[in-house]
Amino acid sequence: MNLTDKQKGIALSLIGVLVITPDSLLIRLISMPSWELLFYRGLIPFIFLLILLLLYYKKNFLHSLLITGLSGLFYAILVALGNIAFVISIQNTNVANTLIMVALTPFATAILSSVFLKEHPSKKMWLTIISCFLVVLFIFYDSYQGNRMIGDVFGLLTAIFIGGSAVVVRYSKLVNFLPSLLIAKLLTFLIPILFIQSFPESLLIDLREFYLIILMGICLVIALSFITLAPRYIAAYEVEIFFVLETILGPIWVWLFIYEQPTTKTFIGGICIILIILSHTLSELRKKK
Repeated sequence: MNLTDKQKGIALSLIGVLVITPDSLLIRLISMPSWELLFYRGLIPFIFLLILLLLYYKKNFLHSLLITGLSGLFYAILVALGNIAFVISIQNTNVANTLIMVALTPFATAILSSVFLKEHPSKKMWLTIISCFLVVLFIFYDSYQGNRMIGDVFGLLTAIFIGGSAVVVRYSKLVNFLPSLLIAKLLTFLIPILFIQSFPESLLIDLREFYLIILMGICLVIALSFITLAPRYIAAYEVEIFFVLETILGPIWVWLFIYEQPTTKTFIGGICIILIILSHTLSELRKKK
C-alpha cells in the first residue's frame, strides 16, 4: 500500500504519541529516586538506538553522528534536559499537571522562535499564548497551596527544553537529527551519575522494575523516533496537535491503574488549555488549506 507524504506524517505522529502515552504511568510504577530512574531511562533507549543506528548506517555510523555538527549537539543537550525535567516533574506533582505544562510546548516554541529565529508569532498566536499563561498561573496557584509547585515548574521547563529542541530543528532543516537522539540518551544516563549516591550499588533493581524499565525504554525509542521523523512529511504545527492526546490519555492511564486523580482546579485548567490548543491548531490547519 502506497501512502502519501501526508498519510505517512499522520501515521508516524499518531503512533509515536500513542506509544508514549503510558510513559507517565511507567514512571509512577517504577519506585526509584529520580536520578536512578533517569540513569536507566537513558541507558536502555541508548542501547536500543545504538543497535538500530548501527544496523541502518553500518560503516557510516560515526559519520551520521558527526555530520549533525553543533546543531545536533545542541539538540541532544536540550532533549536530555527535557528528559530530566520531565521525570523530576512527574515525581513531584500530579501526572495531569506535568502533561498540561508539556502541552504548552508549541507556545514555548513560538516564543523561542521569535527570539532566536526572528519568526514573530501572529497576533492570534500571542493571544493564545497569553490565554494559556493565565491558565498556567491558575494551576500554579493551586499547586502552591498543595506543595506541588516544584513539579509544575519542572513541567514548564520540560516544555521550554522541548520547544528549544524544536527551534534547533527548524534552524537546521536539512539535518537528520535521529542520530542526535543517541547522544541525548547518552547524556540522559551520564548526567545522573554525578548525582546518584552510592553509585553503582543504588542501581540494583528487582525483576518487576527491570521489566518496567525495558518496556519504558522500548516505548521511548519507538515514540521519539517516529515523532522525530514525522515533520519530514507534514508541517510541525500538524504534528503538535497529536500531543493533545498525551495530555488526555496520560492521566487516564494513571487513573485506571493507580487511581491518581487531578485536583478540580487542575482538571478545569487542563480542559481550558486543551480547548485553547485545539482551537488554535484547527484554525491554523484551516488557514493552510
